[in-house]
Amino acid sequence: QVQLVESGGGSVQAGGSLRLSCVASGYIYCTGWFRQAPGKEREGVVSISGNGLTSTAESVKGRFTISRDNAKNTLYLQMNSLKPEDTAMYYCAARSSAGWYCPLTPNYNYWGQGTQVTVSS
Repeated sequence: QVQLVESGGGSVQAGGSLRLSCVASGYIYCTGWFRQAPGKEREGVVSISGNGLTSTAESVKGRFTISRDNAKNTLYLQMNSLKPEDTAMYYCAARSSAGWYCPLTPNYNYWGQGTQVTVSS
């Protein structure tokens, strides 16, 4: 069982930046960030494997960067040039290996409690 705890959400104006963190209770190969806005399905934002291979949704390419510190079992999401449409609850997720790259579909075993990101125009 892996426990995930996110932090770093908040409110920011459009064009601003936020950094999310997620501390895991142990090492696990696949980790990722997902988000869910009210009335919408949960969507994958960006994922990273234990080997550093990333997958990024088109909607955030060039603006969001994922990284992880395996020694600290910590996952990060740097979000720049934020837009109002980025407003959502952001979740950290983890699962065992699914291949070299980690999926952006929400078939992950472990989930954090979520942290709210609100971007105002």
